[in-house]
Amino acid sequence: MAKPGRLTAKPLSLMMGDVLSAAYAKQGFAARELVTRWPEIAGRDIAEHAQPLKMQWPRPVEGQPQEPATLILRVEGPMALEIQHSSDVILERVNRFFGWHAVGKLALRQGPLLRPPVKRRPVPPDPNTVAKVAQTLTAIEDDALRDALARLGAAIKRN
Repeated sequence: MAKPGRLTAKPLSLMMGDVLSAAYAKQGFAARELVTRWPEIAGRDIAEHAQPLKMQWPRPVEGQPQEPATLILRVEGPMALEIQHSSDVILERVNRFFGWHAVGKLALRQGPLLRPPVKRRPVPPDPNTVAKVAQTLTAIEDDALRDALARLGAAIKRN
């Protein structure tokens, strides 16, 4: 009887690659890197206030070369005018990323940007509460364990 091969975990990016590629393709993105690497492509100052929504490709005309796409950006309201003035720079950077004249113009849609939630560090428990909880843990002989349990108990009482 043959032994089964070694099981290894596959990266999530490999398993989700096809699913995400299909979702980005529905929005007109030939390469999802335009969205995932947007801060590198457009620059941090532009990426803080604008995000790519989709690319609209004009219908090809038979016998004619493909016309460049329109990149639609979501822009925070107050920065729309500034982004509009930077449109030549953005177009140059995006086309440099693609390696050809893929995008011919920008269209702006004002709205709030989708930002990842900010991770907050938990506030340490109050030392007085930790001391009170530690007094109830006299049966535990290990000092490190007692201190850890006292901090845990104080954090639970706080919440």
